[in-house]
Amino acid sequence: MTLPETTSRTRAAAAPAGATASVPAVVGVLGGGRMGAGIAHAFLLAGARVHVVERDEAAAAQARERVETALTRSAERGTQIPDADTLTTGLDTAAFAEAGLVIEAVPEDRALKLDALARIEGAVQDDAVVASNTSSISIDALAASLARPDRFLGLHFFNPVPASALVEVVTGERTAAAVVTRATQWVEAIGKTAVVVRDAPGFASSRLGVALGLEAIRMLEEGVATAHDIDTAMELGYRHPMGPLRTTDIVGLDVRLGIAEELERAFGARFTPPALLRDLVARGHLGRKTGRGFYEWSA
Repeated sequence: MTLPETTSRTRAAAAPAGATASVPAVVGVLGGGRMGAGIAHAFLLAGARVHVVERDEAAAAQARERVETALTRSAERGTQIPDADTLTTGLDTAAFAEAGLVIEAVPEDRALKLDALARIEGAVQDDAVVASNTSSISIDALAASLARPDRFLGLHFFNPVPASALVEVVTGERTAAAVVTRATQWVEAIGKTAVVVRDAPGFASSRLGVALGLEAIRMLEEGVATAHDIDTAMELGYRHPMGPLRTTDIVGLDVRLGIAEELERAFGARFTPPALLRDLVARGHLGRKTGRGFYEWSA
């Protein structure tokens, strides 16, 4: 797949309307899955050159296809998109040497993230900001392994990134104030809203969202109501744009399970994952990405 032609091609697209700050000229993303590709897409549209690094050639090709598909959809909606050479994909973190910001977007596993951050820190310049897209793992715990924790913070994007307006900027005990300011400005420059939270289990959004989601799963497990009716109760009764079970399908049941386990370690039994959630994950029913979770999803 190649990027579509536009009537007025530029090396970098203009920042979204309303942005008051520019993004770094070069941004790195380690991990090109659904989240990493979405993050790359956001920074490409805002004018950055983006390097996506993956574990092997097949994964790198899939990452490029995800980003290009998202850019094609943006072009179809009338958004000016960048030239093809503003996106590179590969296997070598040396590509991050020029980056002002590098974000790890590997799966929500502590060991994987520690390895990813070590690889990033070994490749970037001293003035680069390093960020984790973790949705629940302690920023301070991740920072403990880094030589420069002062330039590290969390940038928690939401799935799907192109449609989500929110990014949590998560500050660790040793994150420099100037880094928080820069990161918040970059979030604004990609057309999203930043909320700044201190490092705490589940931060703000995951802790609240998972609490609601787990209770909805327990209600379904107990036969209180169907998934559709539980979601409709929250959508119409509380004006939630999407019910907690459909949201869990979109986030991924495996992702929600991982977050719940992190929160259970921190807060105890109130975050214990329901048996139904564990069973669905064990059977490979992970939500929209596998075609089945609490709902059936067409391809």
